[in-house]
Amino acid sequence: MKENTQNAQGGWRTNKWCRAAIPALLLHCSIGTVYCWSIFSQEIADYIGFSKGATEWAFSFAIFFLGMSAAFLGNVVEKDIHKSSLIATICFACGMAGTGFFIYYGGAHQGSALALVGIYICYGFIMGIGLGTGYLSPVKTLMLWFEDRKGLATGLAVAGFGAAKAIASPIMQALLDNLGDGGIYKMFWILAAVYFVMMFVGHLLLKKPDGWHEPQTKEKGKSMFDVIKTKPISNYIGIWLMFYINITCGLALISQEKMIVKCIGLASVVGIISTCSAIFNAGGRLGFSAWADTMKDRNTIYKIIFALSIIFTAIIIFTGGIKNGEGNMLLTVLVLCLIFVVNAGYGGGFPNVPTLLSDHYGMGNISAIHGLTLSAWGIAGLTGNQLATWIVNHFGEWVDHDGTLVNPTGYQTVLYATVVLYIIAMIVCLVLVRPTDKALEAKKAKKN
Repeated sequence: MKENTQNAQGGWRTNKWCRAAIPALLLHCSIGTVYCWSIFSQEIADYIGFSKGATEWAFSFAIFFLGMSAAFLGNVVEKDIHKSSLIATICFACGMAGTGFFIYYGGAHQGSALALVGIYICYGFIMGIGLGTGYLSPVKTLMLWFEDRKGLATGLAVAGFGAAKAIASPIMQALLDNLGDGGIYKMFWILAAVYFVMMFVGHLLLKKPDGWHEPQTKEKGKSMFDVIKTKPISNYIGIWLMFYINITCGLALISQEKMIVKCIGLASVVGIISTCSAIFNAGGRLGFSAWADTMKDRNTIYKIIFALSIIFTAIIIFTGGIKNGEGNMLLTVLVLCLIFVVNAGYGGGFPNVPTLLSDHYGMGNISAIHGLTLSAWGIAGLTGNQLATWIVNHFGEWVDHDGTLVNPTGYQTVLYATVVLYIIAMIVCLVLVRPTDKALEAKKAKKN
């Protein structure tokens, strides 16, 4: 009986699902709720007495500091995933609780600059550190446990990050509807406690496989930059640029998604379409990464993502789908296809970055290299939304559409910018990012 108990304990302690997949989902499903910002941003603005535009910077700062903390704390993750996952847990939960406090303070002191700055610091900076370290912490561990299906493993966790919005949005809305006066700050306090528990359990469970370091002894002592220099520097720059452009274009379209849907006459089902977009986002993260596992050169998946994005964007440009979609079933379907394809490609870019980097640079410093690459996400978080907003505000004209001001020409013009960026990304993908050693060996074997 005692021996069976010990075997059972040993089983879960060495099980890749218990030690990698489940803790990764607990961490990513918690931090992924940062994308629920649009659910409560107007509520925050109204409660503290500021414009929605002023409060929007909190979300932009959160994504920026996600990328920057990942870049600067990548070495901490590399050395000790338990320290980094604990940092993530504390920062994310404290950032949420602090955001709730400053919303409460802002409600009692309408228009207080201290309340707004406090939200920037808590939601943007403190939570941003939790986001960056929490996002990175389980990734290498997953690739080590699922060595033969690295893309599937990272896709599973990152899909949790993408699906978090679809899961948490109705819960948050229910809390806001039922907590009465001050529900907005009470919601943050409740969720801070819930996510602390989820992330702390993930932190306790997360563990690298025994003996993981043995195959990596040849890379021991090399710095992150030494490893990057083993390939032409243009190769790494190409990967960084592909990642940056894919996120920038994705955010540019996604940030205008709700208004585009209203332009094509689907205002009554905008919530359903938003949920479908989140499903495509999560599905792209899992599907594209699992598909990439079957390819000799993982970079091929980015060629597919960019090709699909270029094709569907070009179709809507040439048909004027956003301007002419209302009342035209074909154009309405095509615009929805564009939204879903961009969401899937945007999501699919995330899990394939660490696996593509590991194919090029090995596993020795992958957390640090991946962290540096996530700086692209941070910068894109400041440029994607703002690019689309600037275009919409400077092109076309605002018209009343069933009581809502929309700018169909402006949204259509955003596509001209994104299609150019997607084409640049495709050129980078083809020219700068070289085939992996695995791909070159397969090509040589085929010739022989």
